[in-house]
Amino acid sequence: MATENLSPALRTPASSRPYAKANRGYGKRSAPDQRPAHADDFMLLPERERYIAGYVDHLPDGAAMDIKSLARSIPLYGQMAVGSALRALGVAGHLRYAQCRIEERGQVRWVTRTFWSRTARDNEWWGAFLDAENNRATQEATAPRAGAESQAPAPVTPAEPTAQPTSPGPVPDVPKRQAPEPAPGQPSPAYLALAQLGRIEPRLALSAADCAVLESPAAQWFARGVDTDYLTHALTSGLPAQVGSPIGFVRRRLSDKIPPHLPTVPTPAAPSTPGRRLMVECTECGTPGPSEALPDGLCRSCRTPALGPAPTAPADPPVERDIHALVGTLRDLMKTP
Repeated sequence: MATENLSPALRTPASSRPYAKANRGYGKRSAPDQRPAHADDFMLLPERERYIAGYVDHLPDGAAMDIKSLARSIPLYGQMAVGSALRALGVAGHLRYAQCRIEERGQVRWVTRTFWSRTARDNEWWGAFLDAENNRATQEATAPRAGAESQAPAPVTPAEPTAQPTSPGPVPDVPKRQAPEPAPGQPSPAYLALAQLGRIEPRLALSAADCAVLESPAAQWFARGVDTDYLTHALTSGLPAQVGSPIGFVRRRLSDKIPPHLPTVPTPAAPSTPGRRLMVECTECGTPGPSEALPDGLCRSCRTPALGPAPTAPADPPVERDIHALVGTLRDLMKTP
């Protein structure tokens, strides 16, 4: 019946553990100007979509809401059901995925941002919102560069002498300013990254002597432009069930997975009209594109139902054959030597 879906969103079970937090740059992002939460939110959606929408709506910003994370947190539905529900929520106007271009330390990477709206929005609203997000992302990318230029030290002009001596005399020695040296004993970033491995992954707990031995090969990673997060992820991802020798395992990974040297190239001048930094991503297949090319959050191939092969014109009816003549011909062929 039509009134079957007119019930409030199902209550999501209270989680006994904290929500899974997404990696930096990913995770849930709430859209602005939403109405307050109410019991009849998502009442027009089917039961499965109501349940998952209610769960996602209670997640804080920054929480992981990819298909695998939601399937682990919602025992009622598997990954395929969660993926289908997210697709339906995108069509209903509650969800949009977007790929954002991030530049850090001369390296460019794309992160997927997930925008969620409790209030259902149409394609025009999402298009205007994502255009504003694109402008904001462009401003954030250019702000550090402008700030660095504004904070450049001004040239030091020598102070004018207050008075000139009447007779030449000895010129006093003026001590030159020197840059402050780092405090002795301060651990290097490589040492600190190795020291915190044990807190992130107990199987890679290193002693102080181990960190001192591995500090030099780890410092080579930082010399090639990586940061602590990159080094930690490379050392802790894909670990075996047991690590017999943490120092040997880390030494091997530092040697085998060291990133390549990046050539130093001059930074190109910023274009007068910067390119788009935010691209909408298809909820179904992940294909990026401008918002106007992905209405309802779906690309053309995913929005158009798959069709079978084009029907062909009916073939001409078969011509009636003279069976007696055909049999006679076959008999003559059999008699031929």
